[in-house]
Amino acid sequence: MTVTDPNPGQPAVTNPQLALIVYVLYLAAYVVGVTALIGVIIAHVQVGTTADPTLASHYRFQIRTFWIGVIYLVVGTILAFVLIGFLVLLWWFIWSLVRNIKGLLLLNESRPVRDPGSWMFG
Repeated sequence: MTVTDPNPGQPAVTNPQLALIVYVLYLAAYVVGVTALIGVIIAHVQVGTTADPTLASHYRFQIRTFWIGVIYLVVGTILAFVLIGFLVLLWWFIWSLVRNIKGLLLLNESRPVRDPGSWMFG
């Protein structure tokens, strides 16, 4: 009896635990901000060491989520003095939450992020 792959032609995610940990660290950063920094360090280290293109897309997506989020936070904080920054910070919260949840769902399904370089939702 042979076992068939349910997704032929698509490489299986070999070890998604670290990518999962990064997403969890990003979500925890809404309460404890330093965890996002730990997550992006893990993603930067892992993106060059994985041969799995699915995991590599998740790590690139996580790295971009962090750095684009930093830009939104800095701009939103500066503009908060003229009140429009609060809208930027609200956008950052919604944007980062959607990206993290979408990434988690794709990782759970062993699917790559379609466009990890996107500024929107991949």
